[in-house]
Amino acid sequence: MSSSNHQCVERSLFGGAISSTFPLRFQDLSDIRQVPDHQEAFADPSRDESLVIELLDLKHDVEDSRSATWFFQDLATEQDAENSIVVEQSGVFQADGLRYRNVPAVLTTAVGQMNISKEKQGREAQNIVKVYLANLRLKEVGTDVLIIAYEPIVISPFSKTAATVGAGLAVPAAQSGGMAMSDVFKLAVSNFKVHDWNLFGIGN
Repeated sequence: MSSSNHQCVERSLFGGAISSTFPLRFQDLSDIRQVPDHQEAFADPSRDESLVIELLDLKHDVEDSRSATWFFQDLATEQDAENSIVVEQSGVFQADGLRYRNVPAVLTTAVGQMNISKEKQGREAQNIVKVYLANLRLKEVGTDVLIIAYEPIVISPFSKTAATVGAGLAVPAAQSGGMAMSDVFKLAVSNFKVHDWNLFGIGN
């Protein structure tokens, strides 16, 4: 078992204003392609697994109890995904370790799957992907934080990914010496920290 596959480090995000922890095997995508300012994106290209942290304006009209599933469906629409389905969703929790002015963030999660093609390659190149999504609601600073993990289930032979990962059923990370994507997701969510609240345009 490769120790580098399991070695986890705290990553500096958004210029050091935020941090989270996940395995070293996830490379910063901003080093190789343009990533929007409101996102931080990391990937393990050898497995086509990825992790995205996104900051959005708070959706005031979305109830806490359905926020994760709402963002899941919004994500599916944004990516022109097909056959999107939520298979698991959590209740509403307080993230006691993440507070602004002593008000804890609200956390909900959803897990599901969808068919997504890389870079709009088209339906024939769609991969079946398991998606883990957490919504941390920082209401005091008007921000919805999304932490999204993508884990391939089936790779299309027509996908650009097939050349690197191989077509067909994807081998789970845990079977090849890496940390399971479900655990990567939980680690990233539980270790999400804000170091500088000025990032959200509000002073301490």
